[in-house]
Amino acid sequence: MAPKKLLCLPSLLLPLLTLLLPQADTRSFVVDPDHDRFLLDGAPFRYVSGSLHYFRVPRVLWADRLFKMRMSGLNAVQFYVPWNYHEPEPGVYKFNGSRDLFAFLKEATLANLLVILRPGPYICAEWEMGGLPAWLLRKPKIHLRTSDPDFLAAVDSWFKVLLPKIHPWLYHNGGNIISIQVENEYGSYRACDMSYMRHLAGLFRALLGDKILLFTTDGPEGLKCGSLQGLYTTIDFGPADNMTKIFALLRKYEPRGPLVNSEYYTGWLDYWGQNHSTRSVPAVTKGLENMLKLGASVNMYMYHGGTNFGYWNGADEKGRFLSITTSYDYDAPISEAGDPTPKLFAIRNVISKFQEVPLGPLPPPSPKMTLGPLSLHLDGNLLAFLDFLCPQGPIHSILPMTFEAVNQDHGYMLYRTYLTHTVSEPTQFWVPNNGVHDRAYVMVDGVFQGVLERNMKRNLFLTGKKGAKLDVLLENMGRLSFGSNSSDFKGLLEPPVLGQTVLTQWLMFPLKVDNLVKWWFPNQLQKSSHPQTPSGPTFYSTTFPILGSGGDTFLFLPGWTKGQVWINGFNLGRYWTKRGPQQTLYVPRPLLFPRGALNKITLLELENVPLQPQIQFLDRPILNSTVHKTYIYSLSAESASERMELSGH
Repeated sequence: MAPKKLLCLPSLLLPLLTLLLPQADTRSFVVDPDHDRFLLDGAPFRYVSGSLHYFRVPRVLWADRLFKMRMSGLNAVQFYVPWNYHEPEPGVYKFNGSRDLFAFLKEATLANLLVILRPGPYICAEWEMGGLPAWLLRKPKIHLRTSDPDFLAAVDSWFKVLLPKIHPWLYHNGGNIISIQVENEYGSYRACDMSYMRHLAGLFRALLGDKILLFTTDGPEGLKCGSLQGLYTTIDFGPADNMTKIFALLRKYEPRGPLVNSEYYTGWLDYWGQNHSTRSVPAVTKGLENMLKLGASVNMYMYHGGTNFGYWNGADEKGRFLSITTSYDYDAPISEAGDPTPKLFAIRNVISKFQEVPLGPLPPPSPKMTLGPLSLHLDGNLLAFLDFLCPQGPIHSILPMTFEAVNQDHGYMLYRTYLTHTVSEPTQFWVPNNGVHDRAYVMVDGVFQGVLERNMKRNLFLTGKKGAKLDVLLENMGRLSFGSNSSDFKGLLEPPVLGQTVLTQWLMFPLKVDNLVKWWFPNQLQKSSHPQTPSGPTFYSTTFPILGSGGDTFLFLPGWTKGQVWINGFNLGRYWTKRGPQQTLYVPRPLLFPRGALNKITLLELENVPLQPQIQFLDRPILNSTVHKTYIYSLSAESASERMELSGH
């Protein structure tokens, strides 16, 4: 009988082992309405969270940023999922490399951070078109963020791919996602289509189940159209706003449960041509402490801002078109380069009064590097590379077509026509109805004439002989990411006019500038075939070694005007030295080849080159060169009509 008893021992221990092991079905994150709090696995819980966007940080640096957030005392990270980053063409999905959302979720788990997920479909985030894919506008009559069947069909298709991938990562399934936001600040979008919001809520429930907490986020003025029964209502506001008044308003929509500020602003975004925005440390910490005293859960937007690499920046419309800078430093507690700031240590001190903060010091600032000045050499005018920039050849149309009509989502497109008669006297060249979206660089027979810009009145006068070649390079400076008109078509929206003559018979060259820089420029160029006098959009480049291991650095472009930069084929983003405020571009150390290997930098300067075409790498950023008054965001200080124009997230 003894052997039989031994055989039974494992079966006796199995229930005990089952109790000891963490089980997915015992995990829960719910609202406790009776005590105005959250419960995590049945215990009272409050999150102190921070926003970090994986799409604004190189993948190799994700773990570093998340670790610093955890060491700050945060217990959660909040982030968006930009649809356009993952579905660049209809039905083409990318979840690899820097787009590997699930690798980021794993890194958050390793950092012991819970996740508050915001998958949109619209995200704002000062991101190109608020995260919506530009290819939606290939149907020009589409009504975004509404019950328009064309929009809903695209949304449904995307979420039927994304949300099943998210499902295993939900907290009750053993993952780290405790809550998911539906849409984003929908109350700030004037459509107020509640059947659209109900459709989204139903879709999320169908694909994710009924255990996950779904919520909405809006500013105080957006609660009416942004909240929906069955979704937990949260609010957003900053240090300058009246917390008591705003939370009282929130209680009208969510009478019971924890108070939640889903976006407590630690800083603010920057626009080209305005000053670098900041928030003082005392203001941020005072507001945070007051909310934590109330027992509120708080997410700080942003905790680490990162960078709008490439063409990914968004834009706002505030009386005129305002493009958002490449730097998304945001005056956040962790700087653009990933360094802890005094704001971080002050926030950590506040958090420590309410919950345990991990023991141990934060990592020191990363090593920084200086280099240069380096002289760049002329590769040639953009027009000289047209066959390589547009190998498929131009598209012909009587009237100019938009970027969207020719499937050009980002970057640049060249419009070309020929003068049908001689223009001997300087004659005004213009585009009616604010039809330049967003910036036009005008050339006659290859000679740069000047610039036309969206929402800006500029007088540009041209002359030319019959048959002269008129080239207009159009730059897409980022689609609107906030507000009521997200159908932000790019290019020439109206046919240009020379004097009284409407210009027709256009050739359109959608340009693949990144392909040229990455694949063709590395080959040796025959310099003799290119003009040596720069005029208008022009490529410059040089190579340089880095002795030793190198470090993070900041590219400084003194005397340059406006353009785009690539380092080792990677699109670092836009510079606009002449307008500011941003004067340097953050260059993460992993982009550079160390220990003597040659690095290549390429510039596309769109306007004017300095007499000495030089660049430098600095060991600190310059983000605040303009003299314009700093823009302070305060809901309480603005009228209702102005509030609708303020950028949200």
